[in-house]
Amino acid sequence: MATEITVPALGESVTEGSIGEWLKQPGEAVAADEPIASLETDKVAVDVPSPVAGVLTEHKAAVGDTVEVGAVIAVIDESGEAAPAAKTEAKADTPAPAAKAEASDEVRDAAQTLSPAVRRAVLEHGVDPTTIKGTGKDGRLTKEDVLAAAKNKSDPAPAPVAAALAGTAPPAHGRNDERVKMTRMRQTIAKRLKGAQTEAALLTTFNDVDMSAVIEARTKYKDLFAKKHDIRLGFMGFFAKAACLALKDVPSVNAYIEGDEIVYHDYVDISVAVSAPNGLVVPVVRDCDKKGFADIEKDIADFGKRAKEGTLTMDDMTGGTFTISNGGVFGSLMSTPIINPPQSAVLGLHRIEDRPVAVNGEVVIRPMMYIALSYDHRLIDGREAVTALKIIKEAIEDPTRMLIDL
Repeated sequence: MATEITVPALGESVTEGSIGEWLKQPGEAVAADEPIASLETDKVAVDVPSPVAGVLTEHKAAVGDTVEVGAVIAVIDESGEAAPAAKTEAKADTPAPAAKAEASDEVRDAAQTLSPAVRRAVLEHGVDPTTIKGTGKDGRLTKEDVLAAAKNKSDPAPAPVAAALAGTAPPAHGRNDERVKMTRMRQTIAKRLKGAQTEAALLTTFNDVDMSAVIEARTKYKDLFAKKHDIRLGFMGFFAKAACLALKDVPSVNAYIEGDEIVYHDYVDISVAVSAPNGLVVPVVRDCDKKGFADIEKDIADFGKRAKEGTLTMDDMTGGTFTISNGGVFGSLMSTPIINPPQSAVLGLHRIEDRPVAVNGEVVIRPMMYIALSYDHRLIDGREAVTALKIIKEAIEDPTRMLIDL
């Protein structure tokens, strides 16, 4: 009996996606609920599971093809048997050149299952992907796996591996180009960010923050906090709560323009920018204004973990009234973040570094961070933006304000 596998519902307003990767090939056995393909949408990668057990007999779409919700992408034969595994041992009388050709084919096949980001990392660092154990979903290789292997490697990758990944033998002078089609998510990110620049009247205001009080609080309570809540006390919880104070006092920063109307919110849903294998994603921590530090930190940690695993859902990404982006984890000193439409403002955090500052007429060394608020000037006036950023600064420099709602 043949069963057709169709594209599942992908979430509100999402009607199509593209085949990012086939996880099962024709002739392979498939268990019920086992993912057979990875589908890329505008926001997340979604695994397509098989509703039945059997053997995959046919792909109805190729990698990169755009498919609509409900479209048939594969066929499963419930009564079929998996094709026998190919013999890997070469006969004793097999000529050496043939053995090398088979090895090259295996390397090339392995290379084809790598994502563009992993493929680029393999090429840049010259590691052999067949020798690395993947920590991603279903044992897939991640960029982090490649970087870790690159740190530990002592010898360059075998020439056949590099040549197979590049698609052609490297030129004698050691320079090469690679063309990789943009993922659907990356295309969407590009369109949305460019759209934000085109539509909104973007402006950024800056301030700097003395992180001494927050660092002291974390140092004093981190062990007790972790023991009680089973989660690490990070900086993001402080900034999320500080942002809630600012958005409450300056409602326009938590609003957005829709047509000729301004939509205000009596709640704070903060989009937190986190890195995923296919690009930056912004899952939403809902009701931040009603949550404590522990719940906020747990939500953020869970989002970070699932972003690396590729298991974030459309619901995780939907909504959000304000965004926080922490470029400091990558070493950024200062930036002008772009708003996440339809939101009207985004807070950019940066690295902490010791700098000389004047305190009570004396020059002292303090751990300082530059913070930036980019905003849509069509809705938010400069005074409001500066006021909101100042409230965040004051709350971070005196965390007691967050406890007594100042």
